[in-house]
Amino acid sequence: MVLPVVSRSTVLLVLLSLVLTLALGFALPEILKLFFRALGFPTDNASHAIVLLYFVSVLCMLIPAIPRGTLPVEGKAVLITGCDTGFGLASAKHLHKLGFTVFAGCLLKDKNGEGAQELENFQSDRMNVLQMNVCSDEEIAQAVELVKKHLEDSGKGGLWGLVNNAGVAAFGEVEFTTLHTYKETAEVNLWGTVRVTKAFLPLIRRCKGRVVCISSMLGRMGSPLRSSYCITKYGVEAFSDCLRMEMYKWGVKVILIEPGNFIAATGIFTREGVERRGEEMWEQASEIVRDDYGKVHFSQQLAKMKSFVNAGMRTMSPVLSAITDALSSKYPYTRYNPSDTYVWIKVQLMSHLPAAVADFIYVR
Repeated sequence: MVLPVVSRSTVLLVLLSLVLTLALGFALPEILKLFFRALGFPTDNASHAIVLLYFVSVLCMLIPAIPRGTLPVEGKAVLITGCDTGFGLASAKHLHKLGFTVFAGCLLKDKNGEGAQELENFQSDRMNVLQMNVCSDEEIAQAVELVKKHLEDSGKGGLWGLVNNAGVAAFGEVEFTTLHTYKETAEVNLWGTVRVTKAFLPLIRRCKGRVVCISSMLGRMGSPLRSSYCITKYGVEAFSDCLRMEMYKWGVKVILIEPGNFIAATGIFTREGVERRGEEMWEQASEIVRDDYGKVHFSQQLAKMKSFVNAGMRTMSPVLSAITDALSSKYPYTRYNPSDTYVWIKVQLMSHLPAAVADFIYVR
């Protein structure tokens, strides 16, 4: 009989679970007794405190299911960037179906892109397709004027929602990633978000509306091969946090959507694209980098990226639900984490464990 191979990560996670179980079972009651004794309360109340803690923890897990009120969507206008494919295209169709007036920013509208054409085929006065390259100040300024004119003609005072969705993905180890790739990725994912938000924020403030930024779980944790992407999403997180604090006085809510792995659902990577990009990186790398890393190592990392093409969730529904709630709930969350359980657990461990421990489990 062949015994299954147990990975080091699995062993460490099981050990961690046992340690937490023992700590909660034995250490927590004693800690609570000491706490109650210090406050002058009977130590018998420690058992009641444990029950209360358990009740609160269960309640916290159920909070997402508790109704938080829903706002009417009729008459509310939303601008979405990056509507050529993926989350942008899907959310434009979904929000239009719900009754929102949608301004869909598409990079390829002027080139008759498939996504832009699909949205224009709606032939609805609530679906407006705009040419918008988030890297172009000129195109963004033109989009602002078009949105303003439409809102004025329809009697709306402002723009209810902005969904900063436009983004590109990149991969590669640091020494194989050119500065051009770092800058190109940041120009879309980070500076595009900043540029569009600054342009449309006056219209959002008039409505006391919502700014929704599509970040990523990789905006909360680093990952090998993804530094150029992680940098931009960490930046989006910081920008959104700062803007949220500034917008409290205006009644504007700033919300982050942090999707997990939706590569299979969005098709953001393809095997052909990964292969082509891999060839470019190898050719562009310096001779010393190619010699030190070696072709075998590089091929292994490329194979790892190819394996991600069909990885992750295969439906965009969790992300669409998060965007919808962020725009229509009376009390939206500050952060939404649509992802599968594995990714969610990994983010929590990578975010809260000492770095050496987290790296030992997931990286080394």
